Amino acid sequence: MLKDVLNQVEDKMQKTLEVLRKEYSSMRAGRANPAILEKIKVDYYGALTPLNQLANISAPEPRLLTVQPWDKSLLSDIEKAILKSDLGLNPTNDGNILRIAIPQLTEERRQELVKAAKKKAEESKVGIRNIRRDANERIKKMEKNKELTEDDAKKQQEEIQKITDKYIKEADNIFAIKEKEIMEV
Repeated sequence: MLKDVLNQVEDKMQKTLEVLRKEYSSMRAGRANPAILEKIKVDYYGALTPLNQLANISAPEPRLLTVQPWDKSLLSDIEKAILKSDLGLNPTNDGNILRIAIPQLTEERRQELVKAAKKKAEESKVGIRNIRRDANERIKKMEKNKELTEDDAKKQQEEIQKITDKYIKEADNIFAIKEKEIMEV
């Protein structure tokens, strides 16, 4: 039962960090990264379909993305979807492929992105702390129901705190890497 609690804490905190990494991968950092187009949905026969299911997205150069749809008739719909997105990208359409030049970020835009990245990291850390709180409540309930001794409950709470500290530190490290990436010129 105790191992279950610790394993669940570890799993949930790991998933929280995976969500943070995924959020960061779709955050623009001045360098061409196909993941920034992941959230774009295109109207495909009346259904909003993720762009990566309709086209091949690649980054042949550090500041260039290419989008090659499998169905050429979708080219203008894909172009419109990219223009409507909040990414601030302007694709050029040559009839076969979309080329998207990734503009250099301004200092002001970099600061905004760092602020947004920090907010996402803080949200992850709050999530990690909530997982800790829930686990500690379960431990206290087990102690109250005489399933655990007071000493065992203390040890478990200390173990949960160690796991929490580890994942909070990891969230900070992930943020630091993203901040460095955003601030690179």
